[in-house]
Amino acid sequence: MIKKYKFITSIVLMLILACSKESIYDENNIFRYNEHSNISSLDPAFSSALRNIWPVNQLFNGLVQLDDSLNIKPDIASSWIISKDGKKYDFIIKKNIFFHKSNIFGIDSTRYVNAHDFKYSFNRLRNPELGSPGSWVLNNVESFSSPNDSIFSIRLKKPFAAFLGILSMKYCSVVPKEAIDYYGDKFGKNPLGTGPFKFKRWEENIKLVLRKNNQYFEKDEKGIQLPYLEAISITLLADKKSEFMEFMQGKIDFINSIDSSFKDQLLENNGNLKNQYSKSINLLTGPYLNTEYIGFFLGNNNSPVNSKKLRLAINYGFDRVKMMKYLRNNIGYPANNGFIPFGLNKNINTKGFNYQPKKAKKLVEDYKKEMGKKSIEIELSTDANYIDIVEYIQRELLEIGINIKINIMPPSSLRQAKSNGKLEMFRASWIADYPDAENYLSLFYSKNKAPNGPNYTHFENSIYDKNILIRI
Repeated sequence: MIKKYKFITSIVLMLILACSKESIYDENNIFRYNEHSNISSLDPAFSSALRNIWPVNQLFNGLVQLDDSLNIKPDIASSWIISKDGKKYDFIIKKNIFFHKSNIFGIDSTRYVNAHDFKYSFNRLRNPELGSPGSWVLNNVESFSSPNDSIFSIRLKKPFAAFLGILSMKYCSVVPKEAIDYYGDKFGKNPLGTGPFKFKRWEENIKLVLRKNNQYFEKDEKGIQLPYLEAISITLLADKKSEFMEFMQGKIDFINSIDSSFKDQLLENNGNLKNQYSKSINLLTGPYLNTEYIGFFLGNNNSPVNSKKLRLAINYGFDRVKMMKYLRNNIGYPANNGFIPFGLNKNINTKGFNYQPKKAKKLVEDYKKEMGKKSIEIELSTDANYIDIVEYIQRELLEIGINIKINIMPPSSLRQAKSNGKLEMFRASWIADYPDAENYLSLFYSKNKAPNGPNYTHFENSIYDKNILIRI
């Protein structure tokens, strides 16, 4: 598979509100946003998508966490010791950290978190009966133990430099056995963790409300207890147009990314916010570990995308720089340097693809002669949110002699068909699970072929596999 374009800048819109961090409870102390993809579970073991990860991140903690520069820092573990061979990790658990108050501990009661809770949580995560999509994070773990309340030890099968980054994922959050025993498979609708907010109310397809955890253990640099906010209110409107209208009317405070149908209303061509909104809206942008790409399924020998010449032609055949400028108002970076996003590849000298239409057209002509074909037609599958991008690629590739047929699918159907190898060419994306380039390289490791892993293209190369194994 060859990456073809990527947007690696996160864009956030926030209404400007006069709000003091130390103000008493009022409307300004409630953070409101909409999740158009809905939320399927608040169980960290099922936090595989951003729609679940965001609220789960407010409810649960793990051993370690990431700061805003993607550095590993302590969370419930105060510190850790790594053995000289890089295979054993001993985590020291902080004292006086409580689970959220609940009647399962006694009437409006709670208890301390200890190392045995992490042993239970990790055993639960890898239990095949649970069926967690995050069980893979423990594939390189040989064993783990809690010799006492304060120490949690993990032994790896082999050294892995990115392991601490993996532990920052929400899959590795601590959960109380009492809550799992009480709620069973309904724990995802009745979450109980240690985070800055606690579960309050969930109306299916309408709203989710989280309230401040007054016993939360973290403080800011001035010693003020976190969180500042009183509550988080998440509406569950499925329509992005409705979401945008709610934002413009001041009913929600935040939008993550701007839908292409609204971008020209808010943004200049250079990506800056238009002047008329400068006093009411904050536009925040920054590196985002996400790669958007076109994938070629190589598991069907009868498909034209099995031709390397044709794949090269497609990569050379459209202008990424122009695409980003006119379709995304320069919010993001053209993927001219490989599939590892900008935030991770600053020191990686990767030569990718740039726009070379003459070279692309020659490759297409060579393919036609070689295969005795007069025309080339390939089906490109996507969901409706990216129709502008694929239509742009369709027009560009028509100029070099490739006819692209666009197949628009519901997101859930697209994911399933992609995983089952039913699509010869598809739009997809990968958001980093942990901040290491290895997470992107592993997408093309032959043993990660879908449906057993994220290699949806079924790319296989023995030299590539060998280099991946050396790196990890």
